Amino acid sequence: MKAKGVTKLPGCSVIEVDGEAHEFIVGDKSHPRYDEIELKVEEVSRCLRNAGYVTNTNSVLFDIEEEEKEVAVSRHSERLAIAFGLISLKEGIPIRVVMNLRICWDCHEVAKMISKLFYREIIVRDRNRFHHFEDGQCSCKGYW
Repeated sequence: MKAKGVTKLPGCSVIEVDGEAHEFIVGDKSHPRYDEIELKVEEVSRCLRNAGYVTNTNSVLFDIEEEEKEVAVSRHSERLAIAFGLISLKEGIPIRVVMNLRICWDCHEVAKMISKLFYREIIVRDRNRFHHFEDGQCSCKGYW
């Protein structure tokens, strides 16, 4: 791709909190509350592992070690936005995320689990459709 000058849009997710839009790009560390977000991502990852979750790294095409692939997937923009929603929005308020790309299979599974483990309603609008995650289920019924 580099040799032919082909570029790819980075994954980008936006969440609105208190009337302000917060944009996240995969692996981005520029958010003013990045340290808090990182702590929440780690907490969520621990809870997911304890619930039996295993990262699906098939979507990571880089030639890197498996552990690095797991870290890369856990820093997808939608996961950063959801983590920010968990620390910024009061319980009972849905976490609403808009993405510029399709949600990957792994992040889709993670959002289902987060909705169940953290008792939160999560709505993700990706490039193709709305996903309404609640109590470990998605409105797309696995068709995305």
